[in-house]
Amino acid sequence: MGGSVTRRAAAVAATCAVIISGAACGNGSNRSGTPAVAPSPAPIARTGVPTLRVDTVARGLARVSDLGFLPDGKILVTQLDGRMSVLSGSNPGATIAPVAADLGDVWVRGDAGLLGLAIHPDFSTSHRFTTCQSHADKGLPTDVRLVTWELSPDARSARRVVDPLVGGLPIGATGSHSGCRPTIASDGALLVGTGDSLRAGVPQDLANLGGKVLRIDLATGGPPLGNPFSTEPNPALRLVLSFGHSNVLGLAIDPVSGTAYSADAGTGREDEVNKLVAGQNYGWDPARGGLRTSGYDVTTPSTDVVRYPKALAATWSSGVPAPGVSGAAFIQGRQWGDFNGRIALSTTTGRKLLIVQIGPDGKAGEVLTPAPLTTAFGQLSGVRAAPSGDLYAITSNGADDKVLRITPS
Repeated sequence: MGGSVTRRAAAVAATCAVIISGAACGNGSNRSGTPAVAPSPAPIARTGVPTLRVDTVARGLARVSDLGFLPDGKILVTQLDGRMSVLSGSNPGATIAPVAADLGDVWVRGDAGLLGLAIHPDFSTSHRFTTCQSHADKGLPTDVRLVTWELSPDARSARRVVDPLVGGLPIGATGSHSGCRPTIASDGALLVGTGDSLRAGVPQDLANLGGKVLRIDLATGGPPLGNPFSTEPNPALRLVLSFGHSNVLGLAIDPVSGTAYSADAGTGREDEVNKLVAGQNYGWDPARGGLRTSGYDVTTPSTDVVRYPKALAATWSSGVPAPGVSGAAFIQGRQWGDFNGRIALSTTTGRKLLIVQIGPDGKAGEVLTPAPLTTAFGQLSGVRAAPSGDLYAITSNGADDKVLRITPS
């Protein structure tokens, strides 16, 4: 299967160019974009590198794993230990209210638990959102899966409406490399980055959903039009957009071009940002082409161009040591000055926010580390861009974790 699949992928990539930049790769299930919010005053235009202000929106949480912005200004928050909460607003001093939901089957260990979430583009009418979560049956882990929920009108409870939307994402005994932070693409399709579960053969195995970026129809859980392997007999393979990843913890959509980028956490040696192209291999192979019959070779190159000459090189690579990239979001708005159009990366072991310039050629340029977000808040477990243009970061230190608002001042 491998040779025919690769040839088909190359053909799709040639006609599709960069993925999901509008109609070039087909349409998702919903084209309505980001949930609408009330208009805000026009931002003040700035030039040069901005000074950043960091405000605490909410605190007293534990191991925040993701957040999503609701049309009425509230923020939905997930915590790794299997809890959901809703913040009363996006400004400092927001109150926290629990969201009652059946999360008793969430398996929590290592990186695994209640992971990322994506607010549906039609949330104003459907009240739906989708989570990534590790699943247990009779206390034993089975997989990582996507579950679609409906939030009650008062935002105090949520019920499962599609369970699973997609299942079968791999999970390891330690919960490591569980990936899974979903994001809505510019055409309304659901993009999901997955981890390889520290299993050496998974990233290059096209029949396995680990170490991949998936592209999914939100309504059906199937492949939207334009997926590179959509005609393959294996239903799992039909969802695969790209492969050869380690542990994709962030997906960021360029709001101008619609191009998608992944933030891939390595094994402590190299983290990457990759410009995603349909059907392409990004070259991570800790099995070294199957030469290792056991074990997980962390010394293999993040992009092994010797074994895979056509593997796509990273847009940005951290080098050694890796900062533990945990999330990504594009910065947009004239209020951001020179940061407008750059990508923000949250990090865990690095305990800082990186601002990376992406050139017209898709290659990384200047990398800056704003002082207000260097070590002061501990591990930054994710970053998201709000419809207002503000950035929001989350922490995962285990106690008194926070939701932070980042604005230029």
